[in-house]
Amino acid sequence: MTLNTTTPKVSLMAEVPEELYNALQTYLEGNPTWNQHRVFCAALSLFLMQNSSGSGQQTLSKGHRDVNRIYLDALFDYTL
Repeated sequence: MTLNTTTPKVSLMAEVPEELYNALQTYLEGNPTWNQHRVFCAALSLFLMQNSSGSGQQTLSKGHRDVNRIYLDALFDYTL
C-alpha cells in the first residue's frame, strides 16, 4: 500500500490549534519535499503504531502492516 493515486483515500476535516497550524506551515515552507498530506499520514500512522495495544496476533495483522507501510511510504516519500 503506497500513497499514490491508486490508493483509496478518505477526506478528513479537523480543527487544530492555530499554533500547531502555524508550526506546520513554517515546516512545510522550509521542507518543499513535504506537503500537508504527507505530514498527516506520517504523524497519524506513527501514532497508531506507537499506541496499538497489541498481542502477537494483532501485531501480525494485515491492518497493522498496512499502517506500517503507510508510515514508511510517507517518511521516505515512496510516491514517486
